[in-house]
Amino acid sequence: MNKAQLVAKMAKSSELTKKDTQAALTSLQKVITKSLSEGDQVQISGFGTFALSYYPARTGRNPQTGESIEIEGANKAVFKPAKALKDRL
Repeated sequence: MNKAQLVAKMAKSSELTKKDTQAALTSLQKVITKSLSEGDQVQISGFGTFALSYYPARTGRNPQTGESIEIEGANKAVFKPAKALKDRL
């Protein structure tokens, strides 16, 4: 499902217009992104938790040359589904 399909389904189930639904989804994305960039996690009860996880630096290999390269450590966004969501799947 892409973003346009998600907006259409959300609009249909919420009785909002597609334009209002698009604005709500965009706002949600901005709030989650801002919270994660500030180091906070976002917990949505019954759905799951968005958080940052630090992946330390490591050594990798260039697949074309076989040369060893250093891969920098980085924060990555992770999603952990809530038990209610896991049970439904």
